[in-house]
Amino acid sequence: MKKKLCILFVAITGIIALAGCRSGLRQEEKSSSEENRPVELVVWGSEEDESLLNEIIDDFKKQHQGEADFQITFQAQGESGCKDVLLADLEAGADVFTFADDQLNALAAAGALEPVPDDDTVRSENLAASVEAASVRNIIYAYPLTSDNGYFMYYNKKYFSEADVKTLDRMLQIAEENHKLITMDWSSAWYVYSFFGNSGLEVGLNPDGITNYCTWNQAEAEIRGIDVAQAMAQIAESPGFANRTDTEFLSGVQEGTVIAGVSGVWNAVAIEEAWGEDFGAARLPTYTCRGKQLQMASFSGCKLVGANAYSRHYSWAVRLAGWIANEENQKLRFELRGQGPSNIRASQSAAVQDAPAIAALLDQSEFAQLQRIGGKFWDPVAEFAGTLSAGNPGHENLQDLLDQMVEGITAR
Repeated sequence: MKKKLCILFVAITGIIALAGCRSGLRQEEKSSSEENRPVELVVWGSEEDESLLNEIIDDFKKQHQGEADFQITFQAQGESGCKDVLLADLEAGADVFTFADDQLNALAAAGALEPVPDDDTVRSENLAASVEAASVRNIIYAYPLTSDNGYFMYYNKKYFSEADVKTLDRMLQIAEENHKLITMDWSSAWYVYSFFGNSGLEVGLNPDGITNYCTWNQAEAEIRGIDVAQAMAQIAESPGFANRTDTEFLSGVQEGTVIAGVSGVWNAVAIEEAWGEDFGAARLPTYTCRGKQLQMASFSGCKLVGANAYSRHYSWAVRLAGWIANEENQKLRFELRGQGPSNIRASQSAAVQDAPAIAALLDQSEFAQLQRIGGKFWDPVAEFAGTLSAGNPGHENLQDLLDQMVEGITAR
């Protein structure tokens, strides 16, 4: 018993010491700020955002002129790999960083992020889906920055009316009649989710935060896994459909062979240049599954801004993170980079509402699900969809293909 009490005392002492250390850092920072000493901050963001973020940083320094001697440096760091680089050495990492929302759980669990101090403001000013993306167990750990990481249907108005793009059946019929193509990337499980996501079949992350659960092979349900597989196989058989990557889709648009395709906002400018006044975008269509019209779903995601909990100037890092994500700077981000705001007022601006790609993404959001998936999800789904897109050359039993895919998705 004495040994247990001793261990408990040491543990508590360690926690108090750590809290005291953190408190001391905060106090030291406060004193430094009051005496106008240098406040050095490093900001990580995507290479494409360098000009934008430097403009935002300059405005931040003007806003707080006289409060500190700011030395704020931008460094290019890919948002998709931000977590791995930061967690390799938290104390040497950026003070402020932008990242994709699917990295939030790991960053919070590692102690890289602390709950934001202005929780109520963040909730009231941002779209509900982006707040959810910035939260772990309903606690907000980062500032929502965009709400545009999803996909929808681009279409050429020369061939399709607004009524035509409501169903994939009609779109494929038009493509066939005109000897043109509609494309979607089945080599990416991110897109393939759209066929299963609104079927009642489920996939997601287990409580361990690593492994997946999946019922996509379920044989007893209103919509069975085999129903979805048969629908996909029928789509793949159409002469008007092609399984193409994002890059190949854009090339087809520019060449004139592709008249519609599933993609995201990052292609909007190039597609509008190719189609001009015929440029159109809409939420994903329905497709025929077990004799019914089933609405295609999508994964959604957001960009977030975090403040490193190990920053020596943490309070300033938090203020800068909030500044980068505020309403005006989200409007500026849309104007300069075409990225959809998470801020409610910014998303309701006339400029955003008049952008077809952003409007389509917002319309699709009703049928979108945050991407919370373990790493074993991607390859089995891509392999399954690749087999179907190739016409199932081995004539394998569809239920067997589904079972193999689910076994891979849920592997431990």
